[in-house]
Amino acid sequence: MQIRRFTLPTLGATAALGIVALTATAASAHVSVSPDTTAAGAYAVLTFSVPHGCEGSPTTKIAIQVPEEITSVTPTVNPNWDVKKVTAKLAQPIKDEDGNEITDRVSQVVYTAKTPLADGYRDTLALSLQLPAKEGESLQFPVLQTCVKGQTSWNETAAEGQDPETLQNPAPTVTVTAATGEGHHGAVDPTAAAESDVAVAPSSNKTEGDNGNMLAIGGLAVGAAGLGIAVIALGRTRPKA
Repeated sequence: MQIRRFTLPTLGATAALGIVALTATAASAHVSVSPDTTAAGAYAVLTFSVPHGCEGSPTTKIAIQVPEEITSVTPTVNPNWDVKKVTAKLAQPIKDEDGNEITDRVSQVVYTAKTPLADGYRDTLALSLQLPAKEGESLQFPVLQTCVKGQTSWNETAAEGQDPETLQNPAPTVTVTAATGEGHHGAVDPTAAAESDVAVAPSSNKTEGDNGNMLAIGGLAVGAAGLGIAVIALGRTRPKA
């Protein structure tokens, strides 16, 4: 019987992998958010994942609280849920990009399951909204998960210097990053497009001299091939001595 020995480096690596696996499992158990972009000022789709129920009880409702920095939200329709927007009055009216006055905002989006989502099954709920223009801003979207029995509040935020992974019920969070070259609606920067066209142009525009040289080279190649064929044919037709 062969006895397998483990060295200290091997044991250390195994332990590290175990810690990573446990961390990933804990993170996947949270109600989390995945944005398709985090660029400042961009229109983003935030996808919230509901991975389980409350202590084994099926989920009946998901209420997503919208941070005050966001005024307008467009919920994505999910055939398994009824959706409702809850509005709140603004302390001070503001102007939108078109100059229209806004007096209220979407403060919460509530999804109610048509059939309770059983524990051990997951679903996703998506919101479309415009991110703030300030880079580095952190947006919390606290979620209240209501189940057939009990509920869970995903509303914890990490204190300064605290590792967010240590939170038991963290609030889904999005951190705004630097703006990209794309417009708010995903339009390509016309300056970048023009530079791209200029870079490609030389490879597609040849001068008349270049074309003439190519024709001349092609003619010589055809002539050489014809001469070779004639020599071979002459050799075959000459009488043998």
